[in-house]
Amino acid sequence: MMTESNSPHPPNPEPLPADDFDSGIEKNHLTPEALATKESLTKIASLQSPQNTNAWQQAHSNIKHYTISQFTVKPRALLLTLIAIAITFVGLVINNWIIGILGTAITLVLSLTMLLPWWQYVVKKWFYAQDRTLFIAFVGLVVGMIGLLKFTGLGDRLQIWLKQIGWEASGTLAEWFGALGQISIAIVAVYVAWRQYVISKDLTIQQNLLTVQQNIITQQQTIDSYFQGISDLVLDEEGLLEDWPQERAIAEGRTAAIFSSVDGSGKAKIIRFLSRSKLLTPLKRDRRLGRAILDGMGGYAEDRLEGVRVIDLGVMLAAADLSSNDLRWTDLSEANLVRGNLSNCDLVKANLARTILYGANLSGADLNGTRFFYGSLEKASPRSRTEPPNYQTGEHTGAVVENADFTNVQRLPEMTRHYCCAWGGEKTRATIPGGCEGIENKLGR
Repeated sequence: MMTESNSPHPPNPEPLPADDFDSGIEKNHLTPEALATKESLTKIASLQSPQNTNAWQQAHSNIKHYTISQFTVKPRALLLTLIAIAITFVGLVINNWIIGILGTAITLVLSLTMLLPWWQYVVKKWFYAQDRTLFIAFVGLVVGMIGLLKFTGLGDRLQIWLKQIGWEASGTLAEWFGALGQISIAIVAVYVAWRQYVISKDLTIQQNLLTVQQNIITQQQTIDSYFQGISDLVLDEEGLLEDWPQERAIAEGRTAAIFSSVDGSGKAKIIRFLSRSKLLTPLKRDRRLGRAILDGMGGYAEDRLEGVRVIDLGVMLAAADLSSNDLRWTDLSEANLVRGNLSNCDLVKANLARTILYGANLSGADLNGTRFFYGSLEKASPRSRTEPPNYQTGEHTGAVVENADFTNVQRLPEMTRHYCCAWGGEKTRATIPGGCEGIENKLGR
């Protein structure tokens, strides 16, 4: 019953809500553990290397997102619940079942309504979707067994059989309850162990993510330090290239050492840096001083035949995994990439002349404008151990492509296709897109 206020100025009436229980818009919330993991993933994303992408995505998919309904209970609903509780107690005191059942029903409805969002949150937080599915399936199995016993007559037969059992000989009822208690304890222990396993797995995933992040940061710092060290080593105070034999030897040693401690993405970054810095290109030298000579157009003059490279890669990249990396406009000429993995690499305008690609995997690589030889197609041939290259005619300037895999390479130039068919051997010819029909196998094997 509503009572009037004693104040001469009654308060301004407020618009009554349509419902005392306002369910807000659903929002995505993360548990504290998942929030920390999410921050780690955000930091990793910008530095992630292709070799860690699968592991990163798998770990990211394991973060648990919970949908919590923002549920607000109006003060009026709380007041109604308290009144319903009071009515229930009044019914108990005066022993009136009508008042008691009315208060009980209202109390149950209001209490369950307020507790429903919390129960939804608890279920989503502590049980995966698969666990909920298994629980419902288990309940369905139990209900199905009960229905089977009830409606097939098996229950009546079981009841008759139970009446014929001598329960005194089978033990007391307390022993049965004791057995049930032990079973319950075992079930609880299994549940606790299962929860510990789930928590341990989540912590392991987070630790792995942090480890990956730390490794990426450490690798990038190592590469940056290498870049700075090489620059300081080969440049003078005026920024000109001044590399003496010992400096070149130290630069090659540093490069060989860092190649063994970084992944494919790190190797690609180093190759791009060295190539664009002209440190992998044979430069024309002063015969007396050994210094690189300027070309008169703001750069250093190249000398493919007698030039000296600041850093000679040699066998540093033999059997290296460089798959799915950007190697555009890089100078890998005369490098030993035997059994190297260059699959799905971007090799646009890369220089692979006299490169050893024996047994290399170039499947899916982009070979648009990639140089495999100098001179004319008719005269071009692979490098030789005994014969010097002729960069005018193309003899002995080509890459060694025997047993290489060219499956599904992209934008393969026609001249490159002819060269690879002619000098690749039967195994290579079988993988070249477009086939090698009508092209002579000059390798003979």
